[in-house]
Parts: sequence; C-alpha cells; structure tokens
Amino acid sequence: MRHIKLCLLLLLGTIVSLPAQQPKKLNSSEIYEAIQKLNVLGSVLYIAAHPDDENTRLISYMSNHVKARTAYLSLTRGDGGQNLIGPEIRELLGVIRTQELLAARRVDGGEQRFTRANDFGYSKHPDETLEIWNKDDVLSDVVWAIREFKPDIIINRFDHRRAGQTHGHHTSSAMLSMEAFDLANDPTKYTSQLERTETWQPKRLFYNTSWWRYGSREAFDKIDKSNMLSFDIGVYYPSKGLSNNEVASLASSQHLCQGFGRLTTRGTQDEYIEFLKGDPLDDSNDVFAGIDTSWNRIKDGQAIGNILNTIESNFNFVNPASHLPQLLEAYKLLLNVKDGHWKIIKTKELKSIIEACAGLYIEVSADTPQASPESTVGLRIEALNRSDAKIDLLSYNLSTLDTGISKNMEMSKNQRLNFDEGINIPKDINYTTPYWLNKKSTLGMYHVDNPEWIGLPETPRAVFVDFNLNIQGTPITITKPVVYRHSKPDKGELYRPFEIVPPVSASLADKVFIFENDQQKDIEVIVRASRDAVEGYVEMAYPNDWSVYPQKQKIEIANKGDIQKLVFTVIPPKNQSEGLITPMVNFNDEFYTDELIAIDYAHIPYQSVLMPSVSKVVRLDIEKRGNNIGYIEGAGDVVPESLRQIGYNVTVIEPEQISAENLVNFDAVVVGIRAYNILDELKFKQKFLLDYVKEGGNMIVQYNTSRRIKTDNIAPYALQLSRDRVTDESADVSILDPNHPLLNFPNKITTQDFEGWVQERGLYFPNQWSEDFTPLLAMNDKGEDSKQGSLLVAKYGKGNYIYTGLSFFREFPAGVSGAYRLFANMLSAGKEDKTTLKN
Repeated sequence: MRHIKLCLLLLLGTIVSLPAQQPKKLNSSEIYEAIQKLNVLGSVLYIAAHPDDENTRLISYMSNHVKARTAYLSLTRGDGGQNLIGPEIRELLGVIRTQELLAARRVDGGEQRFTRANDFGYSKHPDETLEIWNKDDVLSDVVWAIREFKPDIIINRFDHRRAGQTHGHHTSSAMLSMEAFDLANDPTKYTSQLERTETWQPKRLFYNTSWWRYGSREAFDKIDKSNMLSFDIGVYYPSKGLSNNEVASLASSQHLCQGFGRLTTRGTQDEYIEFLKGDPLDDSNDVFAGIDTSWNRIKDGQAIGNILNTIESNFNFVNPASHLPQLLEAYKLLLNVKDGHWKIIKTKELKSIIEACAGLYIEVSADTPQASPESTVGLRIEALNRSDAKIDLLSYNLSTLDTGISKNMEMSKNQRLNFDEGINIPKDINYTTPYWLNKKSTLGMYHVDNPEWIGLPETPRAVFVDFNLNIQGTPITITKPVVYRHSKPDKGELYRPFEIVPPVSASLADKVFIFENDQQKDIEVIVRASRDAVEGYVEMAYPNDWSVYPQKQKIEIANKGDIQKLVFTVIPPKNQSEGLITPMVNFNDEFYTDELIAIDYAHIPYQSVLMPSVSKVVRLDIEKRGNNIGYIEGAGDVVPESLRQIGYNVTVIEPEQISAENLVNFDAVVVGIRAYNILDELKFKQKFLLDYVKEGGNMIVQYNTSRRIKTDNIAPYALQLSRDRVTDESADVSILDPNHPLLNFPNKITTQDFEGWVQERGLYFPNQWSEDFTPLLAMNDKGEDSKQGSLLVAKYGKGNYIYTGLSFFREFPAGVSGAYRLFANMLSAGKEDKTTLKN
C-alpha cells in the first residue's frame, strides 16, 4: 500500500499541530479555559450525516464561547466518498475520515460520536437511504446518542423538509433527529438501552439554516426571522490569539482527504438557527434560555460552583498550582454528588485541571509499538511533579495484572521518577482495530456486537495504567494509556498508539487478480510476524474450478517485524469465472486469515486495521489492442494498477512531463479522476494533450466535478459538466449505438457487461455537448429522466477523445469484468481494422 506523508503546520496563536499522537499538555491559558468550561453544565449535540458536514464555526462557538459541552454526531464515517490524499477507499477511507473528525474536534473543542450507518454512496432520496440503512437501527443509535450524551440543545445541520432536493443522507439525518427528539424520553422505546442508561428529553431542537437554503442572500434577508436565533461567530478569543472563525477554519482543514485545507477567515459573521420544537424561545437570543447551566443545576452543586467560580474570577496565570487546595476541595465535594451524569463528566474535567495545575507529567511508553497476545512487553514509566504541591505516588495498577504495584514514594518537585515494568499480554485480549470492522457489514449498516461501543469514535484501548496518587491529602487516580514514544533524526520526538495485533498476518499483492486468458500466474503472499520465532505453514482457500499449487508452504520467521514472501501458482479455468482467494496462515495450530493494514499520515494518529485478507480472481474473456498507456494521476485512484493487471504497460506521467515529445509514444493517454479539479498545471498543458489527439492519439478523460475546473477547454469541443449521476449500481443501461466501434472492438459490449457493478454507475455526467460527440449509453435512477452523458466519444483530427463519468475507479478494485472489457475497448479506440468490424 502506498502512503503519502502530509505536513500540516499551524503556528497560529496557541493552536499548534503537534504530532497527531502526542499527549495534550495544557498551558495556563488552556487551564483557565478548562475552568471556564468546568463551570458550565450545558450541552449541545450537532447532528449531520458525514465527516465534513459539520459546521465547525457553530461547534467552536458553542464549545469555546458559550463553553457548553458540545459534540458532533455524524451518522456515517464517510466511507462512500473519494480520497484526495491516497488510495484508501471504502472501509479504510472511513477510518481516515473518523480520525480527521477527531483531529477537527481537538481543534474546535468538541466531542465526536457516530451511528452504525454505512456510507454507501450518494443517495437521491431519504426513502432509499433509510431502506438501505435500516431506519430502525440508525434511529435507535441516534436515540442512544441522545440518552447517553443528554444534550439540552440539538442542532440539525440539514432541513428535514427537503426530501428529494438534496443528498438523501443529509435529509435523513435531520428526519431521524426529529423523531429521536421525542423517542429518547419514551421508556417504551428501545428498552434494552435503559439497562445501561436512562431516558432523556432535550429542551430544544434547531435547524442550522443560512442564506444558501433560500437561494441567495437577498432572499434570506427578506424572510421572517422571528423563529430564529443568530450569533456572531466571528468573536475573538484573546487567550488563543484567534477568532472563532479562525479556529473553525483550522478545524475544517483537518478534513484533508476531502480537500478541505483552506485559508483561515476573520471578522464578524452571523450564524442562524431555526427553532423546530421543544420549549418556546424568549426574547433573549439565548439558546439555553430557561435552562440553568450553572452548578446550581445539580443537587449539592452550589458549594462546588462557589469554589470554582472564585478560582475563575481570580485565576493565577503565573502559578496555577496556587489553586490546588480549592480544586481539591471541589473534587472531594464532587465525589459526593448524586447526579451520576454530570458527576462523571465534571470529575473527568476536574481531574485533568488538577493534573495540569500541578504540572504533573505521567507517561507509560512501551518498548515496541505493537505486541501480540501471550507476548511480553517492556514498559517505561515516567512520573514527574513540577509544582510545590505535596504529591505521593501510592501505587499503580496495570490493566493486564490483577493486583497493583505498591510504591509509596514522594514525588519531590521536578525530580523525575522512572520505573521499568514487564507485562504479559493476555491471550484473550482484543486486537487494536476499528471495532465496527470486526464483522462483515451490509451495504448500509456496520455490525457491532458490544452495545456499549455503539457510537464510540474508536475502539477503547486495552492496555492502560491507573496511577493512584495522594495530592495534598486527597486520593486521586489518574489513568494513562500505554503509548509508544520514539524519535527520528529528521523528525524529532514521535508518538504512536500502542497496539495489540495478531502474531501473524498475511497479505496479497493486489485485491484483484485478472487473468486475461487461461494461462497460470504466480501470486505472491507476504506473511508478517508480530512476534519472534514464528513457524508454521500457509495454504490457500480458492474457488472449486481454479487450481493452486503447492498446496501448502512452510514459514519460518525468526524476528518480530520481519516478513517472508511465498509464491503460489494460480491456474484459472478455461472459461470466464471469478471467485475469492485467501491465504491462511497456520501458527500454533490456529489459522490466521487477516491482513494488517497500516494507515500513516502526518495529520492523524497511526492506524492499524485488521481486514480479511481476501482477493478476487477473475478469469476474464477480454481482448485488447495497444500496449503503452500514459496515465495522468488525479485524486487517488488505482486505475493504473488495474490496467497493469490485464497486461498493459502503464507509465505515470507527471504534469510537468506533458509535452508533444513525451506523449507521442503512447497508444493511449488516460486522465485520472478529478485531475482537472486538482492539477493546476493542466491549464497550461491541455494544448499538448489535445494536439496529441489531433495527431492521431487516443485520450480518455475520467470524471471531474462540475466546479473549480482548472481549464476552460476540458475537451476539444463544447462539453458542459453537471451534477447528474446514477447512484443505483444496478440501474438499467441502454446501448444507444450498438454498431459503434467502441462497443464492438475488440470486445463485444452488451448489457451483461454492466452486471455486478458496485456502489454506483457513475457521477458528474456532462448534460450538454457538441454534436461532434456521440453518446453511447443511457441510464437513469428510478423516477428520473434518462441520462446519456456517461460515455461520450468524438473524433478530433486523426484521433479520438473520450469522456466518461462511469465509476471505473470503483469497479476495477471490485474486479467487475464488464468494466475491464469496456475500458479495454476505450483504450483500443482507433485501432480497429475493417475486417474485424465487418465481421
């Protein structure tokens, strides 16, 4: 797998993008802000459908200005979108977008939640969305989020009244929120949840509206806004040196795989929310009107509030440790509070503040980033008190041990304590992998066995240490996850999460192996050891009509982290066929069939993902002409690798290499998805590409979005892109010109070639074009007009220009035979001979 390293340097005010895994250390201003937040007992839940749907301006405003506990509930993890920074799609893209959301929340101060809904791609109507998602399950998850988070205020990103006018996921998120607002307080609904939580009734529900909902600023200015609240979300935060909209821009810029890196903005900016249901508004323009968000909200909270409000009013920025006696007094009072919900939340916040005021540094670093069950790991524990406070380390408890380790040591000011421990990883411990991927999902839903994990952004860490301290006479336990801290000469200090992985894993070189004839191929299996002294064997599972030899091969890997490569010969059947192959590694009489996938980008923590090591094998009935293909890469697709699978010699052309001299040697030139959206150089290189076609070349342009095109002439003739798409992957396809060479040479294309497509037919089809173009296919979603812009071909000079919005970038990784056959014809355009066509 190819990984692209990204550098995100944000040296503005106190918000700095440190290595994504590095533990947060609060400075005086951040401690003060945390105390301000500690004194607000109000909460806001923002609800939308995908990563990047959230309004970071409003989330930041509620978190940093109002000081409310604020969370974003994204119904999906964004698995169905595109990836602008790398090759990961589907489940792996969902992992990246999950981490980007968490990175955004670290900037804007919010929390993050999810449902089990799987982002299956664009949907045109909520009826379709809720059928594929399984409405009741997703509604149950929204109710669970409300009952768990207990928001006073819910804000929908989208309008529940716009069914069919926008993305079906968007409207569905608002519709589900409207229902869940009432159901969350109904003890007869989703009763199994009440074994772990209780009913809850939010006070108000709003819709986060704006001028774009009404078509223009002028139209919005004319509407009645008496049912709306407005906020100036451009407020300035002196303690940060940033305005709220600057913080929001930095947060949204974490969505790098969606191309959301952007300039920060400043200045006054109004944000509107429309009241939908709940307690009526008053004239205060206060979203929390009539809701007590002070410590008086809970029984016995007034005494705590008196202490903490005094600290806030007289905060010592020079020496925050001077507040420890009062903070500890508030902590002891909080332990006796009966309100379980706020007690848990505020105890966690208060302990973090006490830790920061005392200058406590506690870290547990493993001697390895990964370990497997039944292995031994060394831990380096560092504990440091950097204040004048009297602090004793009484003991610590390792999560893998039944009993604690007694210390009873004074933590003298600025005197570091170091301890070394060895732990044995239990056999039955959970692997560190995204929990929603543990079982095979359906098209619309992820399966989660543990109901308490539903909605969590990540799998809870399995290895941690509880430190039992006595701070100035008050016992406090501080929990730290085990991390892996190391350094590199060219990068400095680095952190990674400590992960539990299987002892062995196996991967295949490709997710699809295409056999263009009945000739055998050698396929490489890579076995990776996650512990020392791995011995066993590998055999393959494969379809009945295929053959693989040898039957099994021995593995011997001496050192952890090493790999062994094995080659199996795969023999396809004589006729067209497809199936799945899986390497099975036998170690200690157990079979391991997962692949360990690393996702490594600079803006998010390192991720290890376990996925079934399964590849598709396809015996394909295919003919092709031409061999040398030039490929101009766009936004992270695997088309070049897929074309190599069927025997093409593919050369990736960098934009600066586009010239008449370099293009002339290619039988065809293919432009990757969204290349005209992201490659500025194409504005200046388009002339060479069109000249290549004019002189007899064959050029294929894959889909681009209809906005922000880098050149005025994407094609040699008039061609207007639109937002037309066909999202039903099984939608009927009509062949408009059955005799056209592109549909007959060298492969006869029929409607059977459009069977088995995945996720969609295509997107961003042109809707207007010059008469020079010939449309070859027609298709449409249910209830819509036929769309004929999915595949257009035009003669230009001596060559052929082809524009396609068909989703080859999704079909190739899925091994869709018809997609390969059609693309081979596109690459062969102009090379047909008259005898072949006549026959």
